[in-house]
Amino acid sequence: MNRSVNRSPNRSVDVLVVGAGPAGLAAAARLAAAGAGRVEVLERDDEAGGVPRHCAHGGFGAAERRRPVDGPAFARRAVAAAARAGAVVRTGVMATGWAGPLALDVTAPSGLETITARAVVLATGARERPRSARLVPGSRPAGILTTGELQRSVVLHGMRGERLGRRAVVVGAEPVAHHAVRALRRAGLEVAAMVTEEGRGPLRFAAVSGAALPPLLTGATVTELLGRGRLAGVGVLHRDGRAGTIRCDTVVFTGDWIPDHELARSGGLSLDAATRGPTVDGSFRTTAAGVFVAGNALRGVESAGTAAAEGLAAAEAVLRRLAGDPWPDEGVRMVVERPLRWVTPNRITDGSPGRPFLLRADAPLDRPVVRVAQDGRLLHRVTLQGRLWPSRSVRLSSAWAREVDPAGGPVVVSTGS
Repeated sequence: MNRSVNRSPNRSVDVLVVGAGPAGLAAAARLAAAGAGRVEVLERDDEAGGVPRHCAHGGFGAAERRRPVDGPAFARRAVAAAARAGAVVRTGVMATGWAGPLALDVTAPSGLETITARAVVLATGARERPRSARLVPGSRPAGILTTGELQRSVVLHGMRGERLGRRAVVVGAEPVAHHAVRALRRAGLEVAAMVTEEGRGPLRFAAVSGAALPPLLTGATVTELLGRGRLAGVGVLHRDGRAGTIRCDTVVFTGDWIPDHELARSGGLSLDAATRGPTVDGSFRTTAAGVFVAGNALRGVESAGTAAAEGLAAAEAVLRRLAGDPWPDEGVRMVVERPLRWVTPNRITDGSPGRPFLLRADAPLDRPVVRVAQDGRLLHRVTLQGRLWPSRSVRLSSAWAREVDPAGGPVVVSTGS
């Protein structure tokens, strides 16, 4: 039997924003308030607000010099600001592919659409890699969660007690892992241990300030998930060769974030090998004219405040584009050398503003010397104070960017004397 699919007429907007998290909502609010025309935001979830919706801990909004609130309140505030400015936020709507350079195919409750825009902002965020992608063997018993699944279960759905389990292990020791500890305890579970491959203990992050940490196993890896039907324990291998088992019925894998970049990839945008997100310049412009990317779609997880700030900065660049700003060529790539992990923005073009770069490392580094060079020519050298942690970015000045040769090779960021 043939079934017809309802297709709405093709529509045009001025700016189409994909993703109603902190970056997308901040960009939409600024664009609508500045008179950019019809600004439409597409959100595939049934409710706008992004990851903060299910983060019950406080501290959101502190970077904006506003009264810090918890995640759900931050999300509500961002949604209200976009709506108040005049942006149209549509939920339960998913962009599925490209119908042209600035046109997207969209699936909505009302049917299929094609929306064409003068500018597109991708703010699709990041996702955690599930257990299957982390190659941890086992029989797929119940009780295996990511941080996002845990927080949604506890904050959005109110799950408590034995519905989640009784005794948990958290894999990771970065800030998001500490939030997972808090969520598990809030739900009434005992946290048996935190397990991290890092060889040194983590900082006592504000997420658990004043609370006792569970036992912390450093230099250790979860190698196996035990049990059938329900998780019964995890196998752990220590760096010195010792092996053991921790009895638990719940395990939470944390911190392994990757950009949600499917739409960027299908649109032919240039991707960065280190961040696994689209390459952008200091104005969040991609290699496709009229397409911008902001927030955690660029490199995985950063704070909601950082993502919102990038959304605002991208909006300013969109406004300049709508006013006739020319699109730059691809520019000069930036690459990092280990033990650094990535840098973003990661392209330098003519006319890029002097925004600081965000830099992350693969391992803890004490007072590292960071060098920036092009074709062997030193552009910048700085000694970072304190310790550089893999779970936190540092800001790198961009004042040196004006010295980059646009016809030269890639700019290399490394550590050394």
